Amino acid sequence: MEVKEDACGLSLPAHTKHIPEKTSLMVKNYAIQHGWRFRQAGVPEAAWIPVSRFPTNIHLDLIHAKIIPDPYIGKNEQAVQWVGEKQWVYKTTFRSPLISSGEKAVIAIEGLDCHATVLLNGRPVLKTHDMFIPERLDLTQHLQILSENELEIIFDSTYLVGKKLVDKDSSHKYGCWNGKPFFYNDRLKGWDWGPTLLTCGPWRSISLEVYFSRFEDLSFITEVDRSLKIAEILARCEIEGNATNVKFEVTLRDRVVAAETVEVIDGSASTTFRAQKPELWYPVRYGSQPLYVLRAFLYIDGKLCDTQSKRFGLRRAEVVQRKLPDEPGTSFFFEINNIPVFCGGSNWIPADMFIPRIDPSRYQAWIKLAVDGNQSMIRIWGGGIYEEQAFYDACDATGMLVWQDFMFACGNYPANEDFLKTVEREAIANIKSLRHHPCIVIWAGNNEDYQYRETEHLQYDPKDTNPNSWLKTDFPARYIYEKVLADVTRDLVPKTYYHFGSPFGGKSTSDPTSGDIHQWNGKVSDSPLVWHGTQEGYQSWDKLGGRFVSEFGMAAFPSVRTIDSYLPLGKDDPERYVQSSTIDFNSKAAGGERRLATYLIENVPYSHTPFEYYIYCTQLMQAECLATALRLWKREWKGLGREYCGGALVWQLNDCWPTQSWSIVDYYLRPKLAYYVTKRELADITINMKRVVEEIPADKFTRAFVKRVHKIHVFGTNLSLESREYIVQVSNWDIPTENMEFEKALDECIVLPSNQSTEIRDFEIGDDERAARLVTVARLIDLTDGVVVAHSVNWPEPLKHIRFPQPKELQVEIAEDAKDRITIKIRSDCLMKGFALDADDDSVVFEDNCIDLVPGETMRIGVTGLEVGEEHRLTTRYLKAGIDL
Repeated sequence: MEVKEDACGLSLPAHTKHIPEKTSLMVKNYAIQHGWRFRQAGVPEAAWIPVSRFPTNIHLDLIHAKIIPDPYIGKNEQAVQWVGEKQWVYKTTFRSPLISSGEKAVIAIEGLDCHATVLLNGRPVLKTHDMFIPERLDLTQHLQILSENELEIIFDSTYLVGKKLVDKDSSHKYGCWNGKPFFYNDRLKGWDWGPTLLTCGPWRSISLEVYFSRFEDLSFITEVDRSLKIAEILARCEIEGNATNVKFEVTLRDRVVAAETVEVIDGSASTTFRAQKPELWYPVRYGSQPLYVLRAFLYIDGKLCDTQSKRFGLRRAEVVQRKLPDEPGTSFFFEINNIPVFCGGSNWIPADMFIPRIDPSRYQAWIKLAVDGNQSMIRIWGGGIYEEQAFYDACDATGMLVWQDFMFACGNYPANEDFLKTVEREAIANIKSLRHHPCIVIWAGNNEDYQYRETEHLQYDPKDTNPNSWLKTDFPARYIYEKVLADVTRDLVPKTYYHFGSPFGGKSTSDPTSGDIHQWNGKVSDSPLVWHGTQEGYQSWDKLGGRFVSEFGMAAFPSVRTIDSYLPLGKDDPERYVQSSTIDFNSKAAGGERRLATYLIENVPYSHTPFEYYIYCTQLMQAECLATALRLWKREWKGLGREYCGGALVWQLNDCWPTQSWSIVDYYLRPKLAYYVTKRELADITINMKRVVEEIPADKFTRAFVKRVHKIHVFGTNLSLESREYIVQVSNWDIPTENMEFEKALDECIVLPSNQSTEIRDFEIGDDERAARLVTVARLIDLTDGVVVAHSVNWPEPLKHIRFPQPKELQVEIAEDAKDRITIKIRSDCLMKGFALDADDDSVVFEDNCIDLVPGETMRIGVTGLEVGEEHRLTTRYLKAGIDL
């Protein structure tokens, strides 16, 4: 095809035919969002009650009407369980506009939760069984034109419908790790970090569309050449009605860079644009995020009848799985625009049990927290929802990569004909809705369903390549992940990698040499694991990693203000103490209190009182655990051909209600200490250390005469794309005397090559007795201005054995720095571990927190929401020796 280029590098066919444009928009969209009322079905005397909002769900409306208490408070969750076993009905009326001859009138329903019957003017017109499938109802012949029409939706109990389905299907081995297998069509129903609240309702928008012709779908496939100098955009649209032409238009920063008009043939139209030197979309920290817009204009004989647009980014994204020359297995890492990216980040669960009250600004705030925390990837976990567009828009705008699970988790799903059809519809609908987002770089078939299969010893023969035979096993869901979803993704997102599940790869789901792993599900293997299973010490994370660790974590309590928010009497509540029944009730992890206590007692000197100090100890322990994992797994990012670990995603970033969980930021967006520590570990430039012990026996027979030598391994990581040169300075401090034993530069200059970790130096620190006294501090110092670029403090472990000195002079001062920024200056006369700041309200935001102090050194932390002289608004905490508690 002959093409001509425009000024921005996009090109269009030379034979483009001009179609005259009109300004009238013939598709009319009427939001059906007003006048909604609800009541319990089957109770004729029940009054109709106005809804609290729209879209909505039953719990929000019952809370608003003061029929049920807030289930987030105290033990109210128990008091509202009846809601999920009742039938509820919603209804409203809307006036139908005039429908011209040849026009259609369609009600577009974006989401019903979940088993619902829709009636128009008393006539059933739809039954739904999946909250993730949008529906369109052609009601042209059923509307009362220019009159009021009644729309009614009856919601059945998901629990009761599901239980009957399970009881009816005795041939399938139903089961799951959390919640109940009855919820397979409505999947956000109780996990080990949230309440069981069986919602229902119109949770996404409903509208009336009137049109002659419309776009059913606007899509595109983008392909960026490996040279990054050429990109192609194959634009395509599917059309309903008798439209004749489509004009495609590509804009960048509101400027048209290419356009073409084509004929509609057999209900579709397409064209290809080519860009020379395209502006590419990059992940955060590696470049900018320019977003093009593809607009499509639909015409009937020159008259405009519909428009649609989607934002997109041009980028080349691959998952690299290649043999490693000096270790078994294959790599698993993401390469974006030819740049290998170590994906440090976190997992995402729904940000509220009641999705309709999450507004776009809240999504933006969450993604900003992740970006500010130096995260580069967020995984949308398969037990929640396909998120709202606002979530992905925020990721597109900031360069946050997204790992997208399909919504299947922790169970053995059926694969009967009806369910397979539902799964296919769900996959098609949600891929079409989301595929334009450049942030999505992987789709995964499920969360931990293959692990569940291993646990329950369900049938799985990896050599069996006949999909029909999979349906005859007791793990028929394999057909969903390896056939249905594989086919749909191949057809709709051929340029995006599809992964059968998470975790998946190798000989088992816990194989560290292939694919991804979740580092804690001890039910599925004999491997040592942290939190679950064998509850290994987190100091051994380097031995517990994999090619890509898509889940790992440690629990901690949230901010005390968050706990006060769910205690009925707040600060004055008699249950405001560790191990109270209300606080235990709020923790949903099976055995969570016991596991948390194990890690506390093994690692840190802690006390149950005061309550705030106990909370601090749990957060410090979580911070130590996650920081250790990230620094040791980043160490395995060793450069080209040695990508032994390609990423690590913390479980989890967020909470869906106020609770104690694995999150690093609580429900109210209040960061735990782990947020700040992981932020430091995921910075571009880091220096770190690991203590190791070498045992040297006097001979091969002795048990008693063994020399133990403690060593410090010093290593650095440079995730930027340029090599950097620094001076490495190391000092040792004696804890009992608080004296610095030595301070020296290991080398005049060391080079940290780009985008990899580097081993710097090993050195001895002595025997058991001496090593237990020493704290080692390492710094990276800029060669030109002497500024400390990164630093790390290594303590003897476990921390509970240390007799921490008590400061005699601790200075905390709010001041302006040389750039007129407000900072907090902190200075101590002794070694201090985990120095943490807190403030009296959420308007105060710290840039850093939970830092280690050495005598005489002034640390500065940026802050907003405080002014000079407001030190009284701050609270400080630090780790104390057990004897001082």
